[in-house]
Amino acid sequence: MMKEYIDEAEKALLHTYNRYQVVLDKGDGVYLYDMEGKRYLDFVSGIAVFALGYNNKAYNDALKAQIDKLIHTSNYYYNAPAIEAARRIKAVSGMDRVFFTNSGAEAVEGAIKAARKYAYLKDGSTDHEIIAMEHSFHGRTMGALSVTGNPKYREAFGPMIGNIRFAALNDYDSVLAQVTDKTCAIILETVQGEGGIYPAEEDFLKKLRRLCDERDILLILDEIQCGMGRTGYMYAWQRFDVKPDIVTTAKALGCGVPVGAFLMTERVAQNSLTAGDHGTTYGGNPLAAAAICKVLDLFEEQKVLENVREVGPYLAERLEELTGRYDCIETHRGVGLLQGLVFHKPVGEIINRALDKGLILINAGTHIIRFVPALVISKGDVDAMIEILDSCIEECYTDER
Repeated sequence: MMKEYIDEAEKALLHTYNRYQVVLDKGDGVYLYDMEGKRYLDFVSGIAVFALGYNNKAYNDALKAQIDKLIHTSNYYYNAPAIEAARRIKAVSGMDRVFFTNSGAEAVEGAIKAARKYAYLKDGSTDHEIIAMEHSFHGRTMGALSVTGNPKYREAFGPMIGNIRFAALNDYDSVLAQVTDKTCAIILETVQGEGGIYPAEEDFLKKLRRLCDERDILLILDEIQCGMGRTGYMYAWQRFDVKPDIVTTAKALGCGVPVGAFLMTERVAQNSLTAGDHGTTYGGNPLAAAAICKVLDLFEEQKVLENVREVGPYLAERLEELTGRYDCIETHRGVGLLQGLVFHKPVGEIINRALDKGLILINAGTHIIRFVPALVISKGDVDAMIEILDSCIEECYTDER
């Protein structure tokens, strides 16, 4: 049955993904099930989306209630769930103004526009520059792609939006060398995800904050993957108390319902985008906003941040054990429940073997296995994952020898 669906998909869907040969049918807790009933322990969570796990009854009931009430009206009118969601996300982020989008890439697009409008209002010029980081990933739309620091994603789609410069993450001198009197913003992921699980260091972030304050440059932090509790803080920058001028968020913000946002300080809001500068048909619709509200409720009720702070270090400890056991593993790095295991060779075969054994994993580049499970994961779930992963690495390691 699954093969029939896969064959149909290959005829109908644009081939922009190399999908794993499985058709997922339902989820429960930290497990997914395919159409034939096979169970998989999921350490991907929809790429850091399903923070609360699957089939959370309280979450499902809240969405069902909102569906029966109102799904969409457009942004020509107010709706109560969006107002409540804005209030709630301001409270947990410490930011002042919110614009709801449909995705993380759209949030990055809005952040770029806000930064350029901020600079334009200062001097009327349209030649301002943005500094982004090498190996970064901000999305697939043209603006987000332009600040993504991996040439392979950009090369077929040029020209990109102009005046983008790239510097090295955690190398302040590298950033400083790119700054000119036209620099209007510096954008980076607080923890690089797709680029290899590289956390921004505290000293680096603090130096960037001082630089931006001194030169009236906007600091934009992309927290689409690393935000919403994944590091043990609601937003990763809160670990070091380095507040951005603009922050982007998505993924676990809606825990499955497509929703994102970019948030900014009042100073930036009063000196950037105004009526007619930006818009979206679906952004902040009542259904998506109701999802945000319930997600934030459940984060508090289920003590999600506390769980990440307990289980995250345990996951890191178990991954470190594997690193010490196998020569084929180069290193391990990460923070909270955003972890990476770096190999000396491509990891595709290990991930495929894990899938066969009922474990869902994902890569971050060719040589890194990325671990982004639901934030409600337990230590027992970590142990179960390690047992399967260990056997897969052992098989591949033995085969090579």
